[in-house]
Amino acid sequence: MTKIQQRALILLVGSQLLIMLGIGLIIPVEPYIKADMSLTATDMGIMAALFAAVQFIASPIIGRFSDKFARVPLIAAGLLLFSVSEGLFAFGIGHSLLQLNIARALGGLAAALSMPAITALASNMTTGANRARVIGWLSASFSGGIILGPGIGGVLANIDHTLPFFGSAILGLVAFFIFIFLMPDEKKIRIAQSSTQHNNIKLTGQFWSVALIMLLIMILVSSFGLSAFENMFSLYFHDVRGFNLTEIAWFLVVNGFLSLIIQVVFFEKMVRYIGELMVIRVSFISGFLAIIWILFSQSKWEVFVATLIAFVGFDILRPAITTLLSHVNEEQQGLINGLNMSLTSVGNIIGPVLGGVLLDIGSNLPYTFVAVILATASVLTFTIRFKR
Repeated sequence: MTKIQQRALILLVGSQLLIMLGIGLIIPVEPYIKADMSLTATDMGIMAALFAAVQFIASPIIGRFSDKFARVPLIAAGLLLFSVSEGLFAFGIGHSLLQLNIARALGGLAAALSMPAITALASNMTTGANRARVIGWLSASFSGGIILGPGIGGVLANIDHTLPFFGSAILGLVAFFIFIFLMPDEKKIRIAQSSTQHNNIKLTGQFWSVALIMLLIMILVSSFGLSAFENMFSLYFHDVRGFNLTEIAWFLVVNGFLSLIIQVVFFEKMVRYIGELMVIRVSFISGFLAIIWILFSQSKWEVFVATLIAFVGFDILRPAITTLLSHVNEEQQGLINGLNMSLTSVGNIIGPVLGGVLLDIGSNLPYTFVAVILATASVLTFTIRFKR
């Protein structure tokens, strides 16, 4: 990559990391918002689902729009709206559930504006030879933000429950100005599509008609289960397993650093030696086994290790699916990533709500449900066939 492309990539990775940090900040604070405002787990699930619902509706439309026009202005708009949503959420804590829901919905729109465009622009900047590395960096910022965000949020929330969100709003505003002043011209960083074609996965007719459909279904099913796991994580750890805010925060910090190291250092090597599909398959199976271990564990240390395995598996899963999809069509990366985001959002709408309802009914029901979903997704991976 050229120096100007490297600078653009740093800005893209940093922007996505910031947005995902903001999304993850709420996780350790959920039990305390729930208690302070006398809410139910179902209320918290609906709050998370609103974010995903807006993202689901807007992502393919905005992704298609970015293919026809420009991606950089959309990313900048997403950063600015992200700052607004975080500030609105901070002011709503302890006062208004409606305001919290509106803030999360605006956060979903901010993610829809920026994230498909970020991934699409990064794909347009790379060749097939180095795409897995670039997608690995982007996915590291994606999952790293989700995991590190709760850790940072937990530490700051010990001072004041609103502090993580006020800080995130300020950082979002600073990032917006940095991005619009330092981001290079989009035309200078794109690579001609013909230079990447020889590295694409050659899709067979069977893959296009059957296996690709199964891959899309697998994305939907997996996001359904994973969103229930992630959004119920802090509530389950706090209400069922007896972890306090500090323990949850430190666990997420350790897990975040481990996931980042694996994605940045090892993900490209894993794709090169065993392929994206095998990485996806291993991630699903290891996640399923880890969930079963959590359900039958007796000590906090067992829960800690098993959850660590599950999160690492999930964090490897995201970049593997994104990399595989990035080879489908070089011309319409915005649309493809918008569809990927929308399918993920469908699961993110249903998963948190159902997880909250199940947690209100029985303490182990959400993770039992996730185990069934991951087992189903593991089976689906064996229906996919492709050749390079």
